[in-house]
Amino acid sequence: MSFQALVTMRDAAGDARSSVETLHDAQLPPGAVTVEVEWAGFNYKDALCLTGGGGLVRNYPHICGVDFSGRVLASSDGGYVVGQQVVLTGWRVGETHWGGFAQRASVNADWLVPLPKALSLRQAMIIGTAGLTAMLAIDRLEAGGLAPANGEVLVTGAGGGVGSIAVALLARLGYQVVALTGRPDLGDGLLELGAATIIARDEFLAVADKPLESARWAGVIDAVGGPVLGKLLRQVRYGGAVASIGNAGGVALETNVLPFILRGVSLLGIDSVMQPFGTRVAAWARLAELFDFSRYEGFVEEIGLTQVPAAAQRILAGKVNGRIVVKP
Repeated sequence: MSFQALVTMRDAAGDARSSVETLHDAQLPPGAVTVEVEWAGFNYKDALCLTGGGGLVRNYPHICGVDFSGRVLASSDGGYVVGQQVVLTGWRVGETHWGGFAQRASVNADWLVPLPKALSLRQAMIIGTAGLTAMLAIDRLEAGGLAPANGEVLVTGAGGGVGSIAVALLARLGYQVVALTGRPDLGDGLLELGAATIIARDEFLAVADKPLESARWAGVIDAVGGPVLGKLLRQVRYGGAVASIGNAGGVALETNVLPFILRGVSLLGIDSVMQPFGTRVAAWARLAELFDFSRYEGFVEEIGLTQVPAAAQRILAGKVNGRIVVKP
């Protein structure tokens, strides 16, 4: 059987280029479960893979796409049956293993999660890796004692996929959410998602740094890293925590020990790629219960495979808000 896929190659100059091609089932990589992909998510990491950034993809030809949802076409694993609806996020699919920018994918059974009954396949990819990461961050913060009564929660990179979903989830849980964004034009949309206050990133960074600044945040979900993370750590309240989930603003971290030894601040690393099955299932179940898709629809953009390369350039330039979902 043949199927359409966005195939990424490296040209003679070493540049990564992608085009839609017809492939055959025999070309799929080994995997216990073959899935008919209905929807794929589009993430910052996808843009890096498509453009050769970060050295994430080593072997070509390649099919990118770090998350997808669909129906099982064939399975040699007893945990999944033909016709079952499934979701995949993480496990370096789309990086070291062919991913979701195709009408078919062949993967290990352990990488899949059964689709929660309350979700459609499209809704699963509106959530996608971004929503799963946001939920994992909230779960970790709450396990450490964060509660709505503790005070304001800051979300950085609030206009992106993880940030915007984090704003919506936190607001739904009753938190007073402050959204930090470099996109002032998204302010009204973030307020509609439930943010109580919007802070412009440039204004946030313009204030001179001190070893410790006025304590404000009970908790933080940080998708930016770099100078933003270094600064906000100095503003976390006693016993508060920061969940670090991204590095759009850089991988360097300049800080000092005072927030940690004088205020007991915790810095929590959140990885969504290698989470065990039980943790992923629990997070998906909570997402299915909490997420209000009707309020988020204005942050969703649908594209086809031919539009994916252009979307990669947009997301790398910081010109994408919310979530892009791909219909192969």
